[in-house]
Order: sequence, then structure tokens, then C-alpha cells
Amino acid sequence: MKHLLAIESSCDETAAAVIGEDRRVLSSVVASQDDLHRRFGGVVPEIASREHVRVILPVIDEALGQAGIQPGDLSAVAVTTEPGLVGSLLVGLTAAKTLAMSLGVPLVAVNHVHAHLYACRLTEGVEVFPAVGLVVSGGHTNLYDCRSLVEYELLGSTRDDAAGEAFDKAAAILGLPYPGGPSIERAARDGDADAFGFPRAMLEAGSLDVSFSGLKTALLYAATGQPGSKTAAPALTDERRCDLAASFQAAVVEVLCEKCRRALAATGRRRLLVGGGVTSNQQLRTDLEAMAGELSIEVHFANRAYCTDNAAMAALAWESLERGETAALDLDVTPGLIRRR
Repeated sequence: MKHLLAIESSCDETAAAVIGEDRRVLSSVVASQDDLHRRFGGVVPEIASREHVRVILPVIDEALGQAGIQPGDLSAVAVTTEPGLVGSLLVGLTAAKTLAMSLGVPLVAVNHVHAHLYACRLTEGVEVFPAVGLVVSGGHTNLYDCRSLVEYELLGSTRDDAAGEAFDKAAAILGLPYPGGPSIERAARDGDADAFGFPRAMLEAGSLDVSFSGLKTALLYAATGQPGSKTAAPALTDERRCDLAASFQAAVVEVLCEKCRRALAATGRRRLLVGGGVTSNQQLRTDLEAMAGELSIEVHFANRAYCTDNAAMAALAWESLERGETAALDLDVTPGLIRRR
């Protein structure tokens, strides 16, 4: 059995995984940086890259140890090269190049966003392509026409905040802890989603893009008051905070569901794949499942363990290897798309 080591460092998680040629995940290790960035309410790129440098070798060593293999047992090394924070990506790429060169094995580049969709196949263990793919995370809100395992056409994306970033900023407005997604979801459980009529920006006819800037502003005004108004906003009690969180979450979820509905109609696909950290949100899962039932289509979610950033989803690299698609040692990163402080 051949084994591949995958390395992920696109943002603020340092991750490594060992995946067999049969796509079985033998180990998956993730070192989170949430505690480092909490005080800032978002990821600080310089802090993220320095922490990657500090922990990447121990993370790789732990992944190999959990899998029960030695570096010499590896058949290839895969690494995320796009998109992401440039300093973070470079740490992972440097480690991957060094290992590939010293072991004399192929180096494989992985697209982080595409890997989030491949995580659905990793979860199901069966073929799930072609499909419409939704990646919704802290740095990305993208819709794709996934024609095959390796062919992705971008149909729409965020014009401002990604959904996860919008949740982080909403949590900050409401005085809830970072990261914002889980905090908003917890508060929303005790709130009334119909308490506030927040806007759902659908943009121009036919557009599959999303925008959450207006929604974020509406939340700010509801929580703190309209600028220039002589009437102060009501006190931000626990009940009001929960109602605001529930109403905000409902608006985000409704927009995402409607855009998926439109993408399915535009492409004629009968299958929807959903990956990325925000996929852990239960309301999003519930509403997408309801939509899938209404449309009589399949919906596949990445396992929650593979929703947030991880290296296991880079099992996608095996598809490249089987096509003979490897990278030279002068491989570079392609940063971008992740929006952070």
C-alpha cells in the first residue's frame, strides 16, 4: 500500500495527514490557532505564519507516528499552495519541498477550496461528481460547477465578506466570543429568527454571487443604533442578543440556500456538495437538506471533522498522482481570496 503525506497551512491551522492510496485516512492532525487570534477577533497573518513555523514539524511528526509509518514509507508529499495567506502557505510549501526532495518522492500541489469539496467524496466513500459545489468558510463563499473530480468552474463568489468572516464580525458586534460561527449558532438556539427583518441581498438577476456587507451593517444598527438618530438602541440584553443572532443566521442561511437553488437550476445538476467550516452550522445543513428534498436531488456534506481546515481533504492529491500531475521543486504559492484583518 502506498502512502501520501499531506500538509495544510493556508490560514491559521497547521495540519498534516497520512492518506493511503485507497483514500483511507490513517491520521489527521490539526493544530488550531484560535487562542492566539481571539483577542484580535480575526486572524492576524504575521502571527499565523510564525505559529506555523513553530509547530509544523511536530505536527508532521505526530501525523506520521499516528499512522505508524516512517518518512521513508511515503510515496509522495502533497501541499496546499492556493488560495490562502502568503506567509502561511509558504511555511507549508517549504516543509513539503524539503521532504519531497530529501525522500526523492513526487510533490503534488493542492487547491485548498477544491479540497473542501473533495472532502464530500472522502466522507461518502462513493462517487459524488458531477455536482454543484458550495464552499462556505471563513475566507470563502464560492459556488462551483464540479464537472469531475478535478474540473471546477467558478459560478459565483462573495463580493465582500465570506460567510464565516461575516459570522466573526457579527459576533464581535454582539459581544460574543471568537470564532464567531459557533458563537452565533449557540446564541441563535435561544433566539427568534423572525425578530428582525434583516435584508437578504440577492444582487442582480441571474447572479450567483453573494454579499453580506449590507446584512452586517443592518445588524450593527439594530444592535447599537442608527448613526445620527436621536433615539438610542434598546439595551443589548441576553434575549435581544439571541434574537439578533438568530435573525442574522437565518438571513445568511437563506441567501446561501437560494444561491444553491439557482446554481442547480442553471447547471441542471442533480447533486449538491457542501464543504468548508461554516458547513458545521446545523441550520444550514437542515435547510439545505429540506431544499434537496423539495427538489428531489442529492446533497452531500463533508464530515464535520473535514469541514474546518485540515490536511485529510488533500487526499485529492491522489487524483493528480494517478494522472501523472506532479509539481517541480520551483513550485510557488498563489495567495488570495482569504479575507482577514
